[in-house]
Amino acid sequence: MYGTLYLIPCPISDETAPWDVLPAANRAVMDSLDYFIVENTRSARRFLSKAGIARPIDTLEFRELNEHTVAGREVEELVKPLVEGRSAGVVSEAGVPGVADPGALVVEACHRHGIRVVPLVGPSSVILAVMASGLNGQSFAFNGYLPVKPDERARAIRAFERRAREGQAQLFIETPYRNVKLAEQLLQLCAPQTMLTVACDLTAPGETILTRSVADWRRSRLPELNRRPAIFILG
Repeated sequence: MYGTLYLIPCPISDETAPWDVLPAANRAVMDSLDYFIVENTRSARRFLSKAGIARPIDTLEFRELNEHTVAGREVEELVKPLVEGRSAGVVSEAGVPGVADPGALVVEACHRHGIRVVPLVGPSSVILAVMASGLNGQSFAFNGYLPVKPDERARAIRAFERRAREGQAQLFIETPYRNVKLAEQLLQLCAPQTMLTVACDLTAPGETILTRSVADWRRSRLPELNRRPAIFILG
């Protein structure tokens, strides 16, 4: 009998304690597991320790699944214990596994093998940003990271703005140290009436969520964005 793959959310911000964010039921699942597929072993050990799980951390097995993991044999090795009947938990660096996260590779493999996948409740920066934006929550698209090259990024921004004008809110993210350049390009390229939400440091004490027209953004100062996790939404 196959094991079960549990997708375990963790706090978006290191400043937010796990027990303030995650349901008690999640801790019960974590208490039952001794095998974890994680994006980073060190941060996963710290998260589980702060969550107060029952098992000693040193008795747990951690296997890494990150941006360097290659689909195929490496992922199959991660799934092999589940095929043999052992359950596992997937823990990403922040938020929910599988969304803008390499955890999707092991989830896909489990579906292929017929292994049960169970997502647990927890913080998703994508959903939190939509909730707080005031933009279209009935129809929205998460587009992940934008291209790095300015000309390619400009084409992507224009395409997202067209979709936003048609009524579908468009979400995207950037590597935190490129946030400022992205924001400047958004204000340069988008029409004055286009709405732009900037959501930074979600769930952290310094959380900032603002929705304004591009025209209003041009007349005011953008929040400090350098090296802050942020989500941008066009509407």
